[in-house]
Amino acid sequence: MNVPAMTDNPLTHPGAAHPDLREPMIAELVRTFYARARQDKLIGPVFAAAVEDWDEHIAKITDFWSGVMLRSGRYNGRPMRPHLILPLKGEHFDRWLDLFEITAHEVCPPEIAQAFIVRARRIADSFEMARASQRGEFAAPRHSLR
Repeated sequence: MNVPAMTDNPLTHPGAAHPDLREPMIAELVRTFYARARQDKLIGPVFAAAVEDWDEHIAKITDFWSGVMLRSGRYNGRPMRPHLILPLKGEHFDRWLDLFEITAHEVCPPEIAQAFIVRARRIADSFEMARASQRGEFAAPRHSLR
């Protein structure tokens, strides 16, 4: 399967991100990632302060990734909003992506891991640029160019 170039926006393509991707793999990736993120010295405290019910959060994020990767339509939230009120800095996004990419490579076959990573990088750019805009600043995309 051809993996979209980093300059190509995979979020505009219809259909599943990869024909072999299934819901159980998404659920495993999300569970494994958040188990690590909760223990991380940099981003763990941010999550601990923001998330009250971990089972609910993991289910919601699993639905989010199902929507992104499989176009399932299961997620009906507004993911940007909660992130705009958190005390996030560039290093938080960097660490989130580092952990996410490591986890994706461990949980998924290479092509599926790359499909997750391309989307995660674009999402991180989107969130980071929105946070900058909210403060009256400009931020260029930096994650999708990694």
